[in-house]
Amino acid sequence: MIELTRLTAVGGGVSEDEGLLAWQDQALCAQTDPEAFFPEKGGSTREAKRICVGCEVKQDCLEYALMQDERFGIWGGLSERERRRLKRKAS
Repeated sequence: MIELTRLTAVGGGVSEDEGLLAWQDQALCAQTDPEAFFPEKGGSTREAKRICVGCEVKQDCLEYALMQDERFGIWGGLSERERRRLKRKAS
């Protein structure tokens, strides 16, 4: 998804961030225009959400966004507002 920074492996091992982002290589959004996943304020999220529907790593993406408290963009098929709502329901 969007250019997330992966830490380089240190001493031949895999960094924690690489493990956390392993799903990213299989994400459908990595094969599409990243602009759709970060619309301007008030812009449509429809295209990004349509792509997310068929993504096999949608749940991993959403879990990552919730753990990292992502404030912008569509992650796992949900907008920032929808993720906040989900977090409130869970607590």
